[in-house]
Amino acid sequence: MGKVDHHYWVYIVASGPCGWLYVGMTNDLVRRIGEHRHGQIDGYSRERGTDRLVWYEHHRYVDQAILREKRIKRWLRSWKFALVEETNPHWTDLYPALLTGDHS
Repeated sequence: MGKVDHHYWVYIVASGPCGWLYVGMTNDLVRRIGEHRHGQIDGYSRERGTDRLVWYEHHRYVDQAILREKRIKRWLRSWKFALVEETNPHWTDLYPALLTGDHS
């Protein structure tokens, strides 16, 4: 039996630098961020215009990804900003790099 790789992503999309934030989890990061960008995510994300991917993290196990998403959702806003700014201090939209396959 061959090795099966699982990919789950916890991510943050924003309306802009230090703007509205949405924390989510998916098993298809390119598809999901595309949905955000095209306004296909009902509710909070569409209403706030959170369509800029500013942070993401890979997990191999779905339960770990769900736990991480839930924890981050409970964080203070300033903690979420600090998390983004650790790796993306200019709040650059990371989505274009996903389209080139650079999201490991």
